[in-house]
Amino acid sequence: MKRVALFPGTFDPFTKGHHSIVMRALQACADEVIVAVGINESKRPLFTIEERVAALNQIFKDEPRVSVATYSCVTADFATEVGATTIVRGIRSAMDFEFEKAIADVNKKLTGVETLILITELEFAHISSTIVRDLIKFGKDISDFVPDPNVLQDCMHLKPLK
Repeated sequence: MKRVALFPGTFDPFTKGHHSIVMRALQACADEVIVAVGINESKRPLFTIEERVAALNQIFKDEPRVSVATYSCVTADFATEVGATTIVRGIRSAMDFEFEKAIADVNKKLTGVETLILITELEFAHISSTIVRDLIKFGKDISDFVPDPNVLQDCMHLKPLK
């Protein structure tokens, strides 16, 4: 049986921490990872869904075990729809854990799909999409925080990075 992990998120933008979670999921529990970009009406993303998907497709162009999708329903339902055997989430702190545990419990109750929570590697624990968005807004160098700053520049129409 093929092990498919769903990694849901807004990914506005996708960071080195996110990238690490995808690659570690491939090692630990999945033959394939679907990076699922959620459409969340309550959030005001900096980048369009099309820009985020284009960037993710470019980042993983050489990794055939990773695909990119979008969804606008309950994550557990989307996991079932795509045949995911696991939902993968990353946490950076104890505060993240309480939130992620509650969501994992609901997803399990709704569909029976288990959530695997991976603790972010120490070198990426300080990185968040919110911080990266703020750096972008103020024209700061984000190359230490994202997998490939040139992809963001190309796909997300950023000014040339410093």
